[in-house]
Amino acid sequence: MPLFEVETDSHILITWAEDEEAARVVVAEAYPSDEIARLTKRPRDTWVISKGALGLTNTTADPCAIARECLSRSSGDKVNAIRLYRMETGSDLEHARKAIESNMVMGW
Repeated sequence: MPLFEVETDSHILITWAEDEEAARVVVAEAYPSDEIARLTKRPRDTWVISKGALGLTNTTADPCAIARECLSRSSGDKVNAIRLYRMETGSDLEHARKAIESNMVMGW
């Protein structure tokens, strides 16, 4: 069964359907008020989303990298590193403490 990408004015759907008309029916049933802007039959039966396109390959978002950076900036002062980590990530105290302490153990 072919895979279709259907873009509406509010959504992007990826669905299997027998043909284009069946794909339109799927959209109409799921989002009856949406207008179809584009309907494309995918060349393969797999859908791939690039993590790079979503911005998920940035290592600065890695909690361990952030914790090690905070430890470095605080010269190993755990309390200061926890404060820095909370400011960088918006984490609560417990999460920040665990991140910093686990990275201290690993020899930041």
